Amino acid sequence: MTASNPVVTTGKYVALLAYLTFALFPLYWLLKIAITPDQMIFTEGTHIWPSALTFDNFQSVLFKTDFLAYFGNSLYVSLGTAAVTTLVAAGAGYAFSRFDFAGKRIIIAVMLITQMFPLLMIIAPIYKIVASLGLLNSLTSLIIVYTAFNVPFATFLMQSFFDGIPKDLEEAAMMDGCTRFQALRKVIFPLTLPGLGATLGFVFTAAWSELLFALMLISKNDAMTFPVGLLTFVSKFSVDWGQMMAAGVLALIPSCLFFIFIQRYLVQGLTSGAVKG
Repeated sequence: MTASNPVVTTGKYVALLAYLTFALFPLYWLLKIAITPDQMIFTEGTHIWPSALTFDNFQSVLFKTDFLAYFGNSLYVSLGTAAVTTLVAAGAGYAFSRFDFAGKRIIIAVMLITQMFPLLMIIAPIYKIVASLGLLNSLTSLIIVYTAFNVPFATFLMQSFFDGIPKDLEEAAMMDGCTRFQALRKVIFPLTLPGLGATLGFVFTAAWSELLFALMLISKNDAMTFPVGLLTFVSKFSVDWGQMMAAGVLALIPSCLFFIFIQRYLVQGLTSGAVKG
């Protein structure tokens, strides 16, 4: 085995470091502004690190605003959307992968078409439908809408994982006396945990950061989600940058914890489809 070229190896590390710096710098700047005293945000705005630190912005966000309510609403909507979407997508993906039925191609085509429309084009019809159902200012409406828009992609994602599992495993289990449901639960389900983790992660992130529908369908303060709640830090003549950045830092916590919890399945899920056969 030939030794790797040290110049090439160094170049790879430099490129990786440059990419990480580019990707993580906005998060660093977010934290930097959050711990900078208000009177120094503009005077030391371009400094790499502030000359003085404060946690007043975090205290104000936690105890003097409705951030915790927004936080809880977003957590409820994101977890609910992720759970419902993954359950529906797993069932639909399994059906598309294992069965041939009338209209299968048409259903797949329709699901693909739904992903082609810009959200701004359909926000008005969605608003009218939700209003006619009496679900405005309801977190349930956000879960329904988010689920509807995430199910198609999540279904195709889950189908790809089911396609990668040989049908022989199910057939062998059923020959040994298992019903299809038992074979699915005992044999297929453990093998699709990476796919479920990847789907959960994708849907949770999409729901957690979504702004447009939350802004249009929610107007009551007690039902606002975190992205809409951030707008409360913007007044007519000014922006409270310190508190807004502090709220942004706090909002990263559930996402980080969620991905730490599922990272083992997420990494397997994102890479298992790279090689098939």
